[in-house]
Amino acid sequence: MSDRTNGLAMEPFPARLEDRIETILGRYPRTGSALVPILQLIQEDAGFVSVRAQEQVAARLRIPAAFVAGVVSFYTMIRDRKIGKYHLQVCGTLSCCLRGSEPLLDHLKDRLGIREGETSRDGKYTLSTVECLGSCGTAPVVQINDEYYEDMSPEKIEGVLEGLKD
Repeated sequence: MSDRTNGLAMEPFPARLEDRIETILGRYPRTGSALVPILQLIQEDAGFVSVRAQEQVAARLRIPAAFVAGVVSFYTMIRDRKIGKYHLQVCGTLSCCLRGSEPLLDHLKDRLGIREGETSRDGKYTLSTVECLGSCGTAPVVQINDEYYEDMSPEKIEGVLEGLKD
């Protein structure tokens, strides 16, 4: 079934996602309200939300593709490209900065040989700065994938990195 919506050909989502998308859509009175949960579902499945997937979502929800792209670029939790096996997210807000997140970030850049927003050549690490991770009392905080590491320092992060499995 190829329908024309928003000027885009609407292609069905893979069967493994279709039922889950329908469940998500059933929770919202307006289909556009399901945008973020559907983007999260696609990312969970593919690891990121490609431009093509963004276009599919726009067509399915009957919203402008530019709006979907804007949402993807706004939320740091939604990625538009593949990232490394370990996504290191360093909190860059005031509490973490006051307690040493900038030297920690500099250490990670040197140690991993990448800058913010980059992925190491071996595909193992992606380094990002993010806004508040909600753990100001234990700053500075680094989130690696879904795990929080609190009260970090360059020395402590070394131990964490050594403990990551390949």
